[in-house]
Amino acid sequence: MPKLNFLKKYLFIISILLLLTSCKTTSNIVTSKEEAVKKGIYIKPVATNTTIQKVKKPQKEYADKQVVAQTSKPVKTSVLNEQDATDIVIEEGESNYLIEQLINAASDNLGVGYRGGGTTKAGFDCSGLMYSTFKKFDITLPRSSYEMAEVGTPVSINSAKKGDLIFFINRGQHRINHVGMIVEVNGDDIKFIHSSTQSGVIISSLKESYYDRTFKQINRVIQ
Repeated sequence: MPKLNFLKKYLFIISILLLLTSCKTTSNIVTSKEEAVKKGIYIKPVATNTTIQKVKKPQKEYADKQVVAQTSKPVKTSVLNEQDATDIVIEEGESNYLIEQLINAASDNLGVGYRGGGTTKAGFDCSGLMYSTFKKFDITLPRSSYEMAEVGTPVSINSAKKGDLIFFINRGQHRINHVGMIVEVNGDDIKFIHSSTQSGVIISSLKESYYDRTFKQINRVIQ
């Protein structure tokens, strides 16, 4: 009987020891950042001023190759005043083409307001519109309408053509004080582009009573 009690006590002690051993924390498991720092597993990042520079890839060199631009047949062009990307380049000696481009250049200003002394899209007076339009194609006209009336060859109203300058005397004046350029001739109907004081750059007809009444003459500048 005493041996049986001793055996029971022995087995009890062994079971207690096994239980304590199984509940011991394993040292390999990290459950907090603090613990990781202690073990050297976690290192807090440190801000630096280091910048990363992009390295450009070297450009390929073509030392043994020369690129030869292929050009088309040279085009003979006139010299333009105040040339820019919107200028229309014309070939010399083509007067009909020049007239069309003069009309196109003037018509590009349709809707621009009137401005006394103006020669730009900020505003034109009548002679300023003609002066700047012709100047674009290296043709310099006098600056005032009555001086323009002295340029070119006067033609009859029945001989009027596109590109001719048309002149008027209005507002009780005794000399020419308004000018436009003919853009269309259809029988006895002559249309011209000009800058009017009330409407700015517009196209009007000589059949309108006001212009029929104030019409003075037509001059041919481009033969």
